[in-house]
Amino acid sequence: MSSRGRGRGGGGYQDRGGSRGGGGGGGYRGGGGRGGGGRGGGGGGDRGGGSFRGGGGGDRGGGGSFRGGRGGGPPPVYSVPGGIPAPDKTVTKTEDALISPVKSVDLSTLGLQDVLPRRPAYGTKGAEVTLWANYVSLTASSKLVLYRYEMSVTPAATGNKLTQVVRLLLEAPELAEYKYGLVSDFRKTILSRQKFSDRTINIAYRSIGQDEPKEDGVQYQVKLHLTNTLATSELIEYLTSTNPSAQYDEKLPLIQALNIFLKHYAKSGDNLVSMGSAESGSSKTFAIGQLSDTWDLGNCLTAIRGFFASVRAATARVLVNINVSQAAFFQEGPLDQFILRLGTQGGLSKLQAFIHGIRIKVTHLPDKLNRRGKPVSRVKTIWYLANKNDGQGLKNPPRVKSFGAGPKDVQFWLKEDLQDTKKQGGKGAKAQGGQYISVYDFFAKKYKIHIQDTHLPVINVGDRANPNYLPLQVCYVLPGQPCNTTLSTAQAQQMIRFAVRKPFDNATSIVTKGLKIAGLSSETNPLLAQFGIDISQDLITVSGRVIASPKVGYGQNRQIPTFGGSWNMLPRDSPSLKFSNAGSMQKWSCVYIEMPNDYPHAQTFTSAGLTEVLRSFHAVLGDTGIAASPPLQPFQRLQLTNNDDPELEALMKRAASSLQLLFVILPATPIPLYNRVKYLGDVKYGIHTVCSVGTKIANPKGQDQYLRNLALKFNLKLGGNNHLVDPTHLGFITENKTMIVGIDVTHPTAGEKQAPSIASMVASIDQKLGQWPGILSIQPKARQELVADLTEMLKSRLRLWRQKGKHSEFPENIIVYRDGVSEGQYQPVLDQELPLLRAACKEIYPAPDQKKGLPRMTVAVVGKRHHTRFYPTMAADADKGGNTKAGTVIDRGVTEARSWDFFLQAHTALQGTARPAHYYVVLDEIFRARYAKTPGKNIADEFQNLTQSMCYAFGRATKAVSYCAPAYYADVLCERSRCYLSSLFETPPASEATSMVEGAAGGPSTGALQQEVQVHERLKDSMFYI
Repeated sequence: MSSRGRGRGGGGYQDRGGSRGGGGGGGYRGGGGRGGGGRGGGGGGDRGGGSFRGGGGGDRGGGGSFRGGRGGGPPPVYSVPGGIPAPDKTVTKTEDALISPVKSVDLSTLGLQDVLPRRPAYGTKGAEVTLWANYVSLTASSKLVLYRYEMSVTPAATGNKLTQVVRLLLEAPELAEYKYGLVSDFRKTILSRQKFSDRTINIAYRSIGQDEPKEDGVQYQVKLHLTNTLATSELIEYLTSTNPSAQYDEKLPLIQALNIFLKHYAKSGDNLVSMGSAESGSSKTFAIGQLSDTWDLGNCLTAIRGFFASVRAATARVLVNINVSQAAFFQEGPLDQFILRLGTQGGLSKLQAFIHGIRIKVTHLPDKLNRRGKPVSRVKTIWYLANKNDGQGLKNPPRVKSFGAGPKDVQFWLKEDLQDTKKQGGKGAKAQGGQYISVYDFFAKKYKIHIQDTHLPVINVGDRANPNYLPLQVCYVLPGQPCNTTLSTAQAQQMIRFAVRKPFDNATSIVTKGLKIAGLSSETNPLLAQFGIDISQDLITVSGRVIASPKVGYGQNRQIPTFGGSWNMLPRDSPSLKFSNAGSMQKWSCVYIEMPNDYPHAQTFTSAGLTEVLRSFHAVLGDTGIAASPPLQPFQRLQLTNNDDPELEALMKRAASSLQLLFVILPATPIPLYNRVKYLGDVKYGIHTVCSVGTKIANPKGQDQYLRNLALKFNLKLGGNNHLVDPTHLGFITENKTMIVGIDVTHPTAGEKQAPSIASMVASIDQKLGQWPGILSIQPKARQELVADLTEMLKSRLRLWRQKGKHSEFPENIIVYRDGVSEGQYQPVLDQELPLLRAACKEIYPAPDQKKGLPRMTVAVVGKRHHTRFYPTMAADADKGGNTKAGTVIDRGVTEARSWDFFLQAHTALQGTARPAHYYVVLDEIFRARYAKTPGKNIADEFQNLTQSMCYAFGRATKAVSYCAPAYYADVLCERSRCYLSSLFETPPASEATSMVEGAAGGPSTGALQQEVQVHERLKDSMFYI
């Protein structure tokens, strides 16, 4: 899944470690991250820096070269007193015992019969290393039984109100005898250590801190129904069993129950904020106050470092995965100062969207004291700014001059005399001889509060039907409120600065702070002892291996070794390398686009200066082997008045009629303009475009590297192959009978109400793995992960295999790398997506091939958004950044032996903590059938080696990327689709968002949207998206 959090603050930023470790290609999308994208170069140069000297930062393209460290000695590695503990021998013994019976059967028969295939073996190749994993062990009393009760609440309650209802339920007299053995997810589940009968409990609602419910307060009825009896001893018995066929149907419910147990701590703590769902295992806990690490993001947001924790089943034990995680929170303080710092330049609608849902306490009324003498604040929730349509159903509706009007321009009907009224604000009331009064006058007369900033808007803490108005001056933003809006470019960059940390720092934070904050220490969480649960207070160690990296091939049959996941296309003491298969370009040109606010930058680019740059670039193209004529018009300027200026479309239309490719140099703030260029070029007129930011191409520092990065993109768009992976590392792929497919889906964020989900598919066309044409399809429903149009998508790729790959037959094997599917969707991939893939083959393969069982398929899910990290135990096993080395693979210790999965870190993280990719095989008809009876062949090794080699096949970089090229290309294609529908997707910074596709009221139809992502006939079979 490519959900594209795009820098959403509340979503959490994990540790931002080297998530992709490579990329490159220069051009626009190069440099410091994708702005609000949140997936930018925060760690390890995500999609960055594939320079010809093997490194460099920069999201989606060419930041400079990486030539080694800056000295100062090796980075520290995490250690504990007493030395490095060995990986648990009991776990290793159980793993080996579970694999032995699998090896003894005919592995070639274990195909379609498996629901999810069993692990055929553990990998053996590579240099063995012992690593820390960010997991701690959880041991539960063998007597612990959890009784799971489903809650149903009437009338329905949501959000904070539901949480408070559950709090009151846990204190109800009817549950008093079970009180110290109860925990809840505060949504729909209660867990009890003791069994009790189903019951219905009436709850008189009262707010937090209140002693008694209001006379007219809501009465809730909560029904509790027993659904599961979960014995931890049964789970341990299953996990420690050496019977590979053993099953335990309650495994997932019990793991979910343990996650609910852990999340209860954060949900019930006073100075803790919990985010995520316990049932999905995505719980994050943030401490509010002096204990937390914070970072000012600007514009009223603060980043807070918290901790993710999730219970996981592993071979022979239960583990808790714990990782650092960052999220953006609203800054506490007076609301008027908050708004003044924020400003209203972006418009009142965006201001309203930003502050919608923020909880404030009122300051014009004193706090109440409960029976314990504790002050109870009067808390309200901001819903809207004052609006002309407020309270239209009331007999005397408010009088609001305009949307977002100030306190002098908002009047409400005041029923009583001011001396008698008990009203706090502007809640509507029936008329009985009252009067209209402005918010300004009301607070001046009633509370002697003279509002200073009368231009600031009045907020509505009621609702549209019954508004309740407050001036900003009497509101105070409460601490600990996550922000779920999209971060600006500057904020996303600050978040990345905060999130990027060395492995040593993250491991230390987890052990010294994380265990306590996440409730994994008995020092802070008394429930652990009450439930008989013990959690180790240090990280576990696991066995890993560093497998050999492949060489890469270039033109003139030159083979280049790779080191640390990268290589140099300008080798010392030898001629520069030429692309393995260089394209030709006879008709191309360049245009520099100027915008009104781009004047200072435009002065950098004189006609003579840019012409000289183009002359240098033309030489670079020739140096890499591309047969390129000089540009038809060496230099042209296009002055636009705005992003929608029709002159741009006119230019693109003319270029498409006479050119193969247009090189576009963009202003300093290019995102909306970039989106429009790509839509016009890719979809509407059918001309290849390569974009670059002017300040980068004109900078003499590193210019040669930058131009060579651009050449990588040029050659791929022209149909060439930049480099080839060493065939000895590709196994049967070299037989030219296997097509490799990448699939991904991008989803709209919470604020993108009309945006669709978009599926992408890319596929190789031959054994060289250099060209990966792609196709896009609009999903029938937004946020639908399982791809609906796979049959037609795969048929189009199979036809290209024959057409562009010049094959007389369809491929015998199809290997699918499916990106972004969550653990809970592994089986649905088999149940729903696999039949669609098979249907494509049934329609297109000749009957004789089908009788032979062709094509054979292997499907592996690629996971990137997980929280598993590994840290070196010894400096000798660390790279220059303190991370595990490129090529590190882990398939023991944190996995389940009955599943076929592994973690692979193919890349070198340029900064931060490296994040390995997780591969989970959900179907295998190829590897076991091919290698099961081959002497000396280990099936796990073969697939791990091929997958690592796929990380070296990404043509836009001279380095390994952090997950395999098919999935990576599919992800890039998904990102391109968002450019085509930029009017529906948020594009940072939000104030600059532009539109290329006007959506109809109520949202465009799927068919209309499909037309907007339908790539032009001239480009659709190329790598237009790179």
